[in-house]
Amino acid sequence: QGRLVESGGGLVQAGGSLRLSCAASGSIFSIYVMGWYRQAPGKQRELVAAVTVGDNTNYADSVKGRFTISRDNARNTVYLQMNSLKPEDTAVYYCNVQSVRPPDYRVYDDWGQGTQVTVSS
Repeated sequence: QGRLVESGGGLVQAGGSLRLSCAASGSIFSIYVMGWYRQAPGKQRELVAAVTVGDNTNYADSVKGRFTISRDNARNTVYLQMNSLKPEDTAVYYCNVQSVRPPDYRVYDDWGQGTQVTVSS
């Protein structure tokens, strides 16, 4: 069973906006990193944005100034606000969460099922 549930993908016109959400379920002791990756047809999967436990953020150069990553610690949820979308943003977006979970308290590396984002010109 998946531990991450993604939502928010869809079809938008160039210049539009979308907001992706990813909620981590189950018992979590702490979260190290929450991030978003994407993979377009014929291309490698790439990191889009990430936020660490210290609230440090990191963005791909291609999305800086347009995308914003944020998290809700109480709900173990990460968001990706995508503005000024371009056709080249079209891809499957995957949520990634690295967390410490009981009962063994080791690090779990979880991936969402992926959500399609399509930007038309």
